[in-house]
Amino acid sequence: MKEFSVAMALVDFIPVLLFAAAAVILQRKLYREMSKGAFALFAAGTIDIICAGALKALYKLLYALGVCDFTALGQMFFPVQSIGFLLAGLGMLALVTHSQGRRTLALAAPPVFSGTFVFVGLMVAGLGMMSAGLSVLAAKRSQKKLIVWFAVSFICSLCMGYLSSRDFTKASMNWIAEAVNVVGQGALLLGAKNLSADQG
Repeated sequence: MKEFSVAMALVDFIPVLLFAAAAVILQRKLYREMSKGAFALFAAGTIDIICAGALKALYKLLYALGVCDFTALGQMFFPVQSIGFLLAGLGMLALVTHSQGRRTLALAAPPVFSGTFVFVGLMVAGLGMMSAGLSVLAAKRSQKKLIVWFAVSFICSLCMGYLSSRDFTKASMNWIAEAVNVVGQGALLLGAKNLSADQG
């Protein structure tokens, strides 16, 4: 039996909003620096992540309010979010490792698999590339202190991966996950907000 309260469901929207704000800030700051292909990957990935998080939070809210148990909203979370992180990570990796002309970056979207382990792997890979890319940009712009925020965000996301393997039917595990997620997305937002735009 799931233990979702209305308060928990509403709190679940907070990390989604924090990530959405960070994503918009990064998209605006990095748009002129990225090739069309790299930006398309990054933008599509972050939009996927936002949609996945919002739908998962909506699922919890509908369940907590007793409206319905729309399990499809919860089940799609891992596939959509993990592929989103992978795409965003590939876009960030392209930015920091390849010359960013206006050519299109040809990368295929990964196929959809079944199984939580695969999605956790995709998510960790994407998060790693995204956090590493942002850290490289911060170092290049003499803002090495921001690396701490990106590292905290990455570590919290790794913790979320671990927590996803725990028993989420318990309210206590959900509250722990909510707290870790809010801290992680808040750290990402702080780093993104303070990252200077390219002056070149």
